[in-house]
Amino acid sequence: MVTIEVLTGSNFKKWKEDIEFSMKMEDVDLSSVTDKPGEFTVASIDDEKLVHAAWMKSNCICLLSMRRLILDHLKSGLPTYCTAIRERYCVSSNADLGSLLQVLFNIKYDSNGGVKDYVIRMVDYQTKLKALKVDLPDTCIVHQALNTLPPEFSIIKTN
Repeated sequence: MVTIEVLTGSNFKKWKEDIEFSMKMEDVDLSSVTDKPGEFTVASIDDEKLVHAAWMKSNCICLLSMRRLILDHLKSGLPTYCTAIRERYCVSSNADLGSLLQVLFNIKYDSNGGVKDYVIRMVDYQTKLKALKVDLPDTCIVHQALNTLPPEFSIIKTN
C-alpha cells in the first residue's frame, strides 16, 4: 500500500504519481490508461459489454478514490457521476444556495494558506453556485476577493 497525501494544489505531481501507482496496484486503472469504450447496443457482443462494464467500474473507483484525496475547494472541477445517490441524499437546493451565498459574501482572508488558496476557495463557491443555476460574473468574484483582503495587500488591490 502507498500512503497518498491529500491534494492541496502545490503537491500535484507527487499526488498524481501516488494515485496512478495505487490504482495500478489495485488493478483498477483501466479507465486511466484507456479511452472510454463506445456505447454498446443490444446487438453488441458479450465481450464489448464486459469491456464497457469493466471500464465503467474502473472509472467509478478511480473517481471515488481521487475525490477522497482532494481538498474540498479543489473538487469543483471533478465530475460527479453517482446521480442516483446524490439525488437521494441531497440537501434542498434553496438551503444550499442560501448558505453558499452567505459564505461567499461573508468570507474573509484569514492568513491561512496564501492568497491563491483564498481565491481558489472563492471560485469553488462560484462553481457550486453555477451548479445551482446562479451565475455570478467573474468580476463579482474578483471584486469580492479584493475587497475582503486586509490592508497589507493594498498593492494587489491597486494593480
